[in-house]
Amino acid sequence: MANNLDGFFSALADPTRRAVISRLTTGPAAVSDLHAPHDMALPSFLKHLGKLESAGLIRSEKVGRVRMVHIEAAPMAEAEAWLKQQRRLWEGRLDRLSALAEHIEKEDRDG
Repeated sequence: MANNLDGFFSALADPTRRAVISRLTTGPAAVSDLHAPHDMALPSFLKHLGKLESAGLIRSEKVGRVRMVHIEAAPMAEAEAWLKQQRRLWEGRLDRLSALAEHIEKEDRDG
């Protein structure tokens, strides 16, 4: 799971790749449509798509003369599960820290 998460977060570390993922949440798109809003050469943009595909976040297929790109949900679900686990862990730690602070404050008041 850690290697998958490493690839996931590495792929999403770039704003261009995050923009592509955001766009794909509304549905599949042609490479040319995904490339259009980005001010970069197509070969550079294709490297971004390659990084997303290597991380398992997207898949592409050729439909006639057009390459269509689709988002893949499984890596998103895996990352979400990991983030939820981290949230539970840290909320528990913060709850214990808060209880300790309250206990110390009460001891100081009661002296």
